[in-house]
Amino acid sequence: MATVARLRWWIVGLVCVGTIINYIDRNALGVLAPHLTQELDLSTQEYSWIVAAFQVAYTLMQPVCGAILDWAGLKAAFALFAVAWSLAGMGHAFAGGWVSLAALRGALGASEAAAIPAGIKAIGEWFGPKDRSVAVGFFNAGTSLGAMIAPPLVIWLTLTWDWRTAFLVTGSLGLVWAFAWWRLYERPARHPALSDVERAKAPAEPETGVAVPFRALLADRTFWALAIPRFLAEPAWQTFSFWIPLYLARERGLDLKGVAMFAWMPFLAADLGGILGGYLSPFLMGRLKLGLLTSRAVGVGLGAALMIAPACVGLAHGPLAAIALFCVGGFAHQMISVLINTLTTDVFPRQSLARANGLVGMMGWTGGLLFSLLVGALADRTGFGPLFALLGVFDIAGALVLFALLRPAARDRLGPAMG
Repeated sequence: MATVARLRWWIVGLVCVGTIINYIDRNALGVLAPHLTQELDLSTQEYSWIVAAFQVAYTLMQPVCGAILDWAGLKAAFALFAVAWSLAGMGHAFAGGWVSLAALRGALGASEAAAIPAGIKAIGEWFGPKDRSVAVGFFNAGTSLGAMIAPPLVIWLTLTWDWRTAFLVTGSLGLVWAFAWWRLYERPARHPALSDVERAKAPAEPETGVAVPFRALLADRTFWALAIPRFLAEPAWQTFSFWIPLYLARERGLDLKGVAMFAWMPFLAADLGGILGGYLSPFLMGRLKLGLLTSRAVGVGLGAALMIAPACVGLAHGPLAAIALFCVGGFAHQMISVLINTLTTDVFPRQSLARANGLVGMMGWTGGLLFSLLVGALADRTGFGPLFALLGVFDIAGALVLFALLRPAARDRLGPAMG
């Protein structure tokens, strides 16, 4: 096979496409929430249980998927998980009520839980510490790109055909991607299209050894330094993914076309935040001479300060102002997400990277799940505004915990990070 220039960035692109498809599938339900709650006669509480089924499965399966990825290898395991989530997504077309839809959402969540640990593991295999935040930024852009594409795509399919066709079409995309991943991905040491010059720049293969057990990770202060901020940050992303369309319909008076026109905008802003967040760390290292871990933590703090904007959505006078504040929130959240995910590659050994990232992700999704249940229980009584106000408080608290437990400046003085 002929060599491919800058192959590692093509690998990032391949992972990003898989993530886009993953997030189209998971966001299809949120986009169709105003339609499905009428079509299937779902109450807000029943809708929250459907959302919770995905979140519970996704939450519990992240470390399990990570362990499988570490054990079976990234190439085969990620392809199989993609096939599984595609079939589950297509199965949504056959749902007849909230119980069957919740079961299918659970299957989707269990299989899609592999996506972020797999992407982080791929970047750990292909990139050194200085370039990782940029690579994570571009890979992580797939999460918001998928969420941005989902509203117009899903609503167009629904209006052109019906909601069942929308699930069938979006679900099938992952089958095509799984085949491409199986054919194109290899580790740097084994990839036939990698030139010798670029192979020499790739991280060395990790020494053979037993992966760090989950019990040891849970006893590690560093794990909690990342897990607690993720727990506090994830409610914002779950809100953007699952509740914005319903909020725009119920409190801002938008119809399905209006939701399609505006609901993608926070995810475009999130793309920009993720990519710029990736470049922020090397910028701070170069211009302000901050250490590796300190540059990541300062970026998380800046993102947390910006999360004050979506906390003020309840004070907005119209839908455009509310969308603008959500856009600032999407930008800020993805800054935080990229840099916390990058920190997992810095502080955990590569042979345990997917399980460590999955365990951190499980803590994040636990926070998102609890917040979604809170929204489902209280939104009809209190409105969405007071609940959205909590998002800014959560992220500022998370940034303070990150600095207190990680102590990035002190660790930077001790020497290079583990990853």
